[in-house]
Amino acid sequence: MELSRKPFQGITNVIRFNWHLYLLSALLLLLLFVLALTQNKAIQLYIFALFVFITATTGISLITSFYIYDVSDLYKLPWLNDYATDEYVKNINVHAGFDETSTLLQDRYKEATLSVVDFYDPARHTEVSIKRARKAYPPHPDTTSVRTEYLPFANQSFDNAFVLFAAHEIRDAKERVAFFRELSRITQPDGHVFVTEHLRDFSNFFAYNIGFFHFHSRSTWTKTFSQAGWVIDQEIKTTPFITTFILRQNGNPL
Repeated sequence: MELSRKPFQGITNVIRFNWHLYLLSALLLLLLFVLALTQNKAIQLYIFALFVFITATTGISLITSFYIYDVSDLYKLPWLNDYATDEYVKNINVHAGFDETSTLLQDRYKEATLSVVDFYDPARHTEVSIKRARKAYPPHPDTTSVRTEYLPFANQSFDNAFVLFAAHEIRDAKERVAFFRELSRITQPDGHVFVTEHLRDFSNFFAYNIGFFHFHSRSTWTKTFSQAGWVIDQEIKTTPFITTFILRQNGNPL
């Protein structure tokens, strides 16, 4: 049976975990409205233009988030149709404190063994949205807390590794490379790593304005993968805003 998400669950979580940003926008709009009452018509035009800009960018980000997280087939993990088709495998799902995908993977691979690890470190990964998400949603049962530089598993323990909307929280480049090297160590030579992320590109700039700086660019990801010994087997766009990199170990044939 396919697990289903609640209607508007995605956009609700976006607002719930980032409410301070939307509150700031609302207060700024209120300030502009009050300021406009005290200015002449020429200045009011500039204030009105800024008012429209803030309203439009906020609205676009919400509409885009609704499309991505509530309307698209993102959570159906469609890219798995051509990969990781064997049911009797060992999978690891790595997240950064907010886990929406372990139950999806369990439902997708009913006969597989799934290990779930959380590399969230409040000293390093300081996003307030993650803290709110952790309070709102309990962790998957048997989740193991790990460090990005060391995953406590033997060499070649897993057939596949999933890192979905998590790796971008590793802001330090050296730490990020060390993390993907650990994934290489614990993954079978013919296994795959699935990395799903927003990219710092035009589509996400259009959708999230300066918020796109929280994402890494495609060149940053490719450099990280290369330095950690991975090559991109396939790159899939679930939507114009979401990219999944399917990685294989360098030197392993297609």
